[in-house]
Amino acid sequence: MKCIINGKIVLPDKVIENKALIFGETIENLCDVSEINLADYEVIDAAGRFVCPGLVDMHIHGYLGEDASDGIVDGVKKMAAGIVENGVTAWCPTTMTVSKDEILKAFDVARTVKNTTDYYGANVLGINCEGPFINPSKKGAQSEEHILRPDADFILDNADIIKVFTVAPEMDGGKECIEKVYKDGRVLVSMGHTGANFEEANTGIAAGVRHTTHLFNAMTPLQHRNPGVVGAALSAKNVSCELIADTFHVNKGLFDMVARLKGEKLCLITDCMRAGGMPDGDYTLGGQPVKKTGIQCLLEDGTIAGSVLKLNEAVRNLYENTDLSVAEAVACASLNPAKALSEDDKIGSIEIGKRANLMLCDEHFNVSCTVIGGTVRFEM
Repeated sequence: MKCIINGKIVLPDKVIENKALIFGETIENLCDVSEINLADYEVIDAAGRFVCPGLVDMHIHGYLGEDASDGIVDGVKKMAAGIVENGVTAWCPTTMTVSKDEILKAFDVARTVKNTTDYYGANVLGINCEGPFINPSKKGAQSEEHILRPDADFILDNADIIKVFTVAPEMDGGKECIEKVYKDGRVLVSMGHTGANFEEANTGIAAGVRHTTHLFNAMTPLQHRNPGVVGAALSAKNVSCELIADTFHVNKGLFDMVARLKGEKLCLITDCMRAGGMPDGDYTLGGQPVKKTGIQCLLEDGTIAGSVLKLNEAVRNLYENTDLSVAEAVACASLNPAKALSEDDKIGSIEIGKRANLMLCDEHFNVSCTVIGGTVRFEM
């Protein structure tokens, strides 16, 4: 059994101090240090750092030169190990609009890694299937040749591994696909890469859309007479929204407004591509050439192509540019995505009985230690 002392423990609604956090594979107790004998435990001294729930990245394509769509077991394991250093303890490898065969191969690889105990990285929760059921007019960095008509059966046939998928509700068959998947109840339906107007987006929400893929990006914008998908997503109380808080995809001046409007429905993501954790240079995304320069990743025509954001950096950017408390900012990258994925009964917050997935970090959210299932997986 382990014990963390001298930490600022980040709970869902507040930060507490002068407590001992006791855990094995799960969180066992949270009590005054005076109530326990430290000699009975393996003690971790947080030395004044924040003790946060492990982060959950529900939308990440690649990292350290690897990509989930490559369909390579060792590549997914390498990504899983790398993102642990960013405080991520659970994640959804995210596929793109590539060929159906490539997507199915990526699904099989995710199944393999999820069910394997011989790797040391963040836990695979399941796949985020971003495409191929999108609108060509809003494809972004996705490949138009592989876009398909929305197909609920494709999703449901793979619902054992898919946690969330993206669909453009206005496309032919979109509404029917949304209704069928939502009624089944196993997979979260997200709208994204969509040219829907406000009415079409709301029709999708009525049919079962409960999430929004990287808010603002690759969707119709908010205008006062044409609220678009952004307006529908911000207005709907039952729809969670992803935000790439790298200050490039979305201006940081909007972070506070979005946080206030969406509250517990705001989910920070990275949308990171294989260039994440790598030096500037030339890479690929979905088979298309991408150039990384600083925090920017662009196709040859200037289209934004994912990010190189780390999830702990997203928390820092959100915290520094909003009025959110530390607990609220951290929840946007832990409890909120866990709720969206229906995993919050097991992960996402520091509560007795939940899995001991933890991140220790300083006041700038620089990670010094990551714990998964009670085991230290990264330590500075």
